[in-house]
Amino acid sequence: MRDFIRQLGLLRYMNWAMVLATLSLLIIGVMFVYSSCYISEDLPVRTLYKRQVMWALAGLLCYVFFAALDYRVLRRWSWTVYAGCLVLLLAVLFVGTVREGAQRWLTLVGFDIQPSEPAKLALIIILARRLGLPGIYYADWRRVGGVLLLLLVPVLLILKQPDLGTAMVFVPITFIMMYGAGVPLRTLGLIALVAVLAVGCVLGAVFLPEKLGFSPELQEKFTAMTGLSDYQRSRIMVFLGVADDPLGVGWNKLQSEIAVGSGGLWGKGFRNGTQNILGFLPRKVAPNDFIYSVIAEETGFMGSLGVFLLYAMVFWGGIRAALGARDKLGRLLCVGVVALLFCHVFINIAMTVGLMPITGLPLPLLSYGGSFMLVVMAALGMMQSVHIRARRVIY
Repeated sequence: MRDFIRQLGLLRYMNWAMVLATLSLLIIGVMFVYSSCYISEDLPVRTLYKRQVMWALAGLLCYVFFAALDYRVLRRWSWTVYAGCLVLLLAVLFVGTVREGAQRWLTLVGFDIQPSEPAKLALIIILARRLGLPGIYYADWRRVGGVLLLLLVPVLLILKQPDLGTAMVFVPITFIMMYGAGVPLRTLGLIALVAVLAVGCVLGAVFLPEKLGFSPELQEKFTAMTGLSDYQRSRIMVFLGVADDPLGVGWNKLQSEIAVGSGGLWGKGFRNGTQNILGFLPRKVAPNDFIYSVIAEETGFMGSLGVFLLYAMVFWGGIRAALGARDKLGRLLCVGVVALLFCHVFINIAMTVGLMPITGLPLPLLSYGGSFMLVVMAALGMMQSVHIRARRVIY
């Protein structure tokens, strides 16, 4: 404890541009969570912004803790953290809370947590340790297989919930970290080819039976083989234009596109987004998955551009920390965190403008939610720890 208190004094060496960008995004998030639900007649929904403030403050504590903590300590705790998250992912399948057909939450000490969120950070930590071992050349398929096994176990557990969107994020994070660790491009290319073929097989199993005139029973068997639920299949079909359901599965997608497009250059003004006020953009998703739609409608292109620039500052800060890291562990931690944040930002915004199927991925620092907020702030704190110790030789 005494040593940790001494480490707090090193916080003056943080990347303050990244701190400013992070705080700005937190403030924007609270503002637009409030804007997205203040009109709701449901009192718990109307007060979500107060809980968002609470999660933001708790996140700042995580941020300071992990920034002050020497990131090299994580090497010793990596397997414990990874195993603990696997236990939580297993537990949620047996005693988790079911909401809207998915079993993704655990209730602990009065709070609902989503174990798949800390599992993302646990994967980054264990991969940084594994890929960061000195003197190892990852052209050996047995070593690559060990890395892929670390990815496969949590992904399969998350798919059982089911949560396809979250499981998808684990794959590019692992791929990017393998590239950052020096895994040969030929190996990565073969892995990518297998992944593309697997996706093609899944899509073929979803669409071809109907096109080929198979019986409904046989179509259901092929769909069951893919592991996709009915609503996941419907979302994919709507996205690809195979099915048209503007009043059902396609409603959120359509209303989100209208909200973003109607914002124009400068937007309609704070708390004046008509898609949100009139309830066309469902209030149960506006504060979390579709918070960008609210921001884009009320602040327009210029406000969206400002959000992009703040994210760019965070990404650039992480890249600088990776480039300046004193060891491979620190570099890979930063690469993994930047990959995590970029995937969430890209997929979330792409789905709100119709470029990707609708998924349940939140927008970092902006969307309402506790589990992901704490994970993101802890991850950003880890990047600051790497940055601090790149500037100071500390043993």
